[in-house]
Amino acid sequence: MPQQTIDIPASLIAGLDQEARQSGRTRSSVIVEAVARYLNTPIKTVFQVSTSGALVAGVYDREVSVRAILDHGNFGLGTFAGLDGEMVVVDGRAYQVQGSGRVIEASGDAGAPYAVVTWFKPETEASIADVRSFGDLETRCDAYRGSGNIFYAFRLDGHFTKVRTRVVNPPEPGTRLVEAAKAQSEFVFMELDGTLVGLWSPSFSSAFSVPGYHLHFLSADRQHGGHLLDLEADTLELKVEALSDFHLALPETEEFLKADLSKNTAAELAEAEKAH
Repeated sequence: MPQQTIDIPASLIAGLDQEARQSGRTRSSVIVEAVARYLNTPIKTVFQVSTSGALVAGVYDREVSVRAILDHGNFGLGTFAGLDGEMVVVDGRAYQVQGSGRVIEASGDAGAPYAVVTWFKPETEASIADVRSFGDLETRCDAYRGSGNIFYAFRLDGHFTKVRTRVVNPPEPGTRLVEAAKAQSEFVFMELDGTLVGLWSPSFSSAFSVPGYHLHFLSADRQHGGHLLDLEADTLELKVEALSDFHLALPETEEFLKADLSKNTAAELAEAEKAH
């Protein structure tokens, strides 16, 4: 990313530092978001750490900090070092849904091997009613995608009559993702308010990302969540943003650099993502 040196009045420094402390982000991150809002210019960039193929192959040690992830977006999803739970990034905060079902706000120093985030600025808003399943939701969201060749961020808020989620429990180091998913925890929540945070990725991204819809759930009280397996809802408020710029940050750890990532892992990834 290009760098620019600027002079900031002392009167703004205190407020800038306070916001950085409260959000767990850096000065740079706060300034970028503020400038984008002032200019009413969406950043429209998907920022991804590592690849889905690396996760499938069992490469999921710490690659970056949560603080570094939040420097590149306020909305998205991922996982934590050692596959210790599901990550949900919403409203500039990162939450960790653990295998026990407990949800905590992740510290800035927490590690992550994989994450996908963006500065969410929706262009389309709509209401969708009588959602009967995950497949039904996919079909309804398809109507708000204008192309199959770019990325999309989806946020859905409302009252859910039923939500089914999963959380992968930390496996032995190096365990392939499809095997780790066999020991996942599954949860069913009834009648609660919450948010779905999701991304849709084109089929050509299967070599490095999760093609199709990838959604994580977080309840409004921040007590429940996980990787979405299924749902039912009466009415959901939908927000969508088309994302045409993609930035992939590859790890430089020895484990990643020496891993054999040449195999086609799409089938294994699909099984791990939908397994229940």
